[in-house]
Amino acid sequence: MLGINIGKNFDTPLDKAGDDYATCLERVYARASYVTINVSSPNTQGLRALQGKHELDALLARLAALRQRLADRHGRHVPLALKVAPELEPAQVQAIADAVRRHGIDAVIATNTSVAREGVEGLAHANEAGGLSGAPIRARATATLAALAAALKGESALIGVGGILRGEHAVEKLAAGATLVQLYTGLIYRGPDLVSECISACREKSRTASTASR
Repeated sequence: MLGINIGKNFDTPLDKAGDDYATCLERVYARASYVTINVSSPNTQGLRALQGKHELDALLARLAALRQRLADRHGRHVPLALKVAPELEPAQVQAIADAVRRHGIDAVIATNTSVAREGVEGLAHANEAGGLSGAPIRARATATLAALAAALKGESALIGVGGILRGEHAVEKLAAGATLVQLYTGLIYRGPDLVSECISACREKSRTASTASR
């Protein structure tokens, strides 16, 4: 499975961002298993402004229409996933859910890395630029995931990501409403064994729930 992440160039003005996304989607469509529309990377200045209600609606409308044309051309429907930030207010969560529903976006990835520094205050590299990932953002990312699950009500898949360092953390994401989970920082600290640990933990949770329901 090949997931491809697309975004705007760092020097593209926001009012032209849609051009970059459209170009990327057209170029990768034939090879991608799914495409992530990244509007939340803290490493591209101003990118998160595309999470605004009107900006996001316009971007998703354009990409959904382009996806339909590409699906007709290539004879295959490639799912689109929207990747959002962990620092979302309730009104933003609802606006994102409404836009995802309106434009038929297949999934939401919750969440990207954080610009906040709670949990690493006073550490040697705490003030470096870029997104914070791993254990310090787990609770925030999971809370955003749960809020999106409540807003979407099962109408779009949710991919839980952020701070999964043990199998129980994957279970936590699923309990918060995730359909799937993704790992990144955890693979650095734990290696590929973390994948099998997460699978085992989720299977055990499923077995326990099945037994309890009998």
